[in-house]
Amino acid sequence: MRLSRAVQDTLVGALIAVGALASVVLLVTTTYFTILCLIGIGFLALPHLTTAVRWVCDLNRRAAARSGVPVERPYRPEPEEIERDIVGWVRRCKWILADPASWRDLLWLLLNSVVGLLLGSAPAAMLYYAGEGLVLAGGLWQPVAADGVGRWYAFITVDSWPAALAAALAALAVSAGWLHLSPWFLKGHAYFVLFLLGPTQGARLESRVRHLSETRSGALDIQAAEVRRIERDLHDGAQARLVSLGLTLGAVDRQLDRDTDEARRLLNDARSSSVQALRELRGLVRGIHPPVLAERGLADAVRALGLASPLPVTVVAALPGKLPDPVESAIYFSVSELLTNALKHADAGQVEVVLGYTDGALHGQVTDDGRGGAQMSAGSGLEGIRRRLASFDGVLEIESPPGGPTVMKMELPCALSSPKTSSS
Repeated sequence: MRLSRAVQDTLVGALIAVGALASVVLLVTTTYFTILCLIGIGFLALPHLTTAVRWVCDLNRRAAARSGVPVERPYRPEPEEIERDIVGWVRRCKWILADPASWRDLLWLLLNSVVGLLLGSAPAAMLYYAGEGLVLAGGLWQPVAADGVGRWYAFITVDSWPAALAAALAALAVSAGWLHLSPWFLKGHAYFVLFLLGPTQGARLESRVRHLSETRSGALDIQAAEVRRIERDLHDGAQARLVSLGLTLGAVDRQLDRDTDEARRLLNDARSSSVQALRELRGLVRGIHPPVLAERGLADAVRALGLASPLPVTVVAALPGKLPDPVESAIYFSVSELLTNALKHADAGQVEVVLGYTDGALHGQVTDDGRGGAQMSAGSGLEGIRRRLASFDGVLEIESPPGGPTVMKMELPCALSSPKTSSS
């Protein structure tokens, strides 16, 4: 395992070193056309060069993530609805030049021509030096020593078999160093990438503000839609039945002295209307905050969803405490809709729901063995779930290759408010 990892690190390091040499050309070209923007000519090539620069930077971010150092993209979002003419082209260039991350990319290209070359080529250099020592100790020293001058290797003059044995031991030590140090060379380069190509504190704050603005708008839209739904359900359901109940009771009052049998029939109708109105009100309340959440907690509420589903549903929930009510409602309705999607659209045979709480966040995963191919598009149910979770600063990730399986991952940052009350 260590040998395989060292070989992979050597290959990745070699690619980093080659990229460091290529970054010099990209740096000079991009800088040249950036300067030409002062006279207008550079605007023609700058967007294309910036795309190439960011592609190279993204490759190095992926290499850093491979070494266990994830690096987020720090770029500002591209302005929407940029015109497809010279004015739009100039706007795009201004967006590039106004982004501090663009200038940090150029600085990284400059420094990476040295840092990337040294750290990237170090594993390959160690491997080459170890191989050289082994080949020299294997007998190559003899033609060299025949001229009366031994070959130096790791402070050893190889001019005899005992010296060759010492060189072989030194080569083995270099090989051991290559096995153990190769990941650290790449990790050092990964931290260098994080330092220059990762988002700054200001960029993170700006991104956070932008995200909160978007989620606030989405939360307001969801709230407005929910209010309209409640108003519509009240108007078309319970309100209409209560109005009918009032009219029926008025008719009963008129029939009491005339026809007691008719009055009794009307009272039975009024009783039926009141029961139906109560049932609709309970359904409406259940759509706002299901009573099972308040009575049994999120884990048991999700288990109840699984039992009510026509599909075989396995629920694994490990929640060490009580979650805030809005978070419980959001994850409950999200799981409910995902189970419905698995039944209606995925042609699934079974579903697994996993809930857990780690690192200050509620994690949920719904996996089905359906046909896959689920996509998040505007107006879809998955987009609605994403917006519901985003209003709590949560995220929805979809893994649904054609042929399945489909894995929906949800994460909502939240704090536990009380000790565990639901069953395990």
